[in-house]
Amino acid sequence: METADFIRTLDREGELLATAAGEAGSGAEVPTCPGWQVRDLLRHTGMVHRWATAFVAEKHTAYQADAGLPDLDGAELLAWFREGHRNLVETLAGAPADVQCWHFLPAPSPLAFWARRQAHETTVHRFDAESARGGTPTPIDPGFAADGIDELLRAFHARPKSRVRSAEPRVLRVRATDTDGAVWTVRLSQEPPAAERDDVGEADCEISGSAGQLYLSLWNRQPFPRVTGDAAVAALWRENSAVVWS
Repeated sequence: METADFIRTLDREGELLATAAGEAGSGAEVPTCPGWQVRDLLRHTGMVHRWATAFVAEKHTAYQADAGLPDLDGAELLAWFREGHRNLVETLAGAPADVQCWHFLPAPSPLAFWARRQAHETTVHRFDAESARGGTPTPIDPGFAADGIDELLRAFHARPKSRVRSAEPRVLRVRATDTDGAVWTVRLSQEPPAAERDDVGEADCEISGSAGQLYLSLWNRQPFPRVTGDAAVAALWRENSAVVWS
């Protein structure tokens, strides 16, 4: 996917998130984020949007802390979220392709990183908002979902801070059944997971399903669609893979 595609996805997903949050109400529980209500979801995602915008707009070349969560609720909070989302979309769309700023995962450019990361951040939290509202969630494009799986497996969990570790070497396979070439081999050890996008060698456990199902399950929003082999390997991933804000 190109940077412009990610920005369009970010634009659409943020609007869907805001609509679902408004329909659910700020006090609704978020089943996919235990302990959160919709107000927590809006505060968190709106904060992340503003944090990301600042790096690109102000060209920060070193890490900057976020500005914290707002003391807003109800219609005022929803309006604040919409404003931050709109500013993020417009900042990314208007930024020069060669803008230099801090980013925290490998990417072709800082702009490509922020567009991709915020598109996925917003999509996952859009699903959270729709889970709070109830009803049928908006489908996730399989190609976009496969990209998000790739980002999670080969970028997020390649970092030293990943908690997915195994005392004994194990191999996890992740296979999207509806997307050509969307299969990953993840080697688990006492080091951070090492993933490659290929069907390489024997696996101790395989998780399979549509790209959209895998995307949401690997982000701990749904159960794994299908597990074969040693289910303890899938459980190890589930219990240790949460990515938390810090």
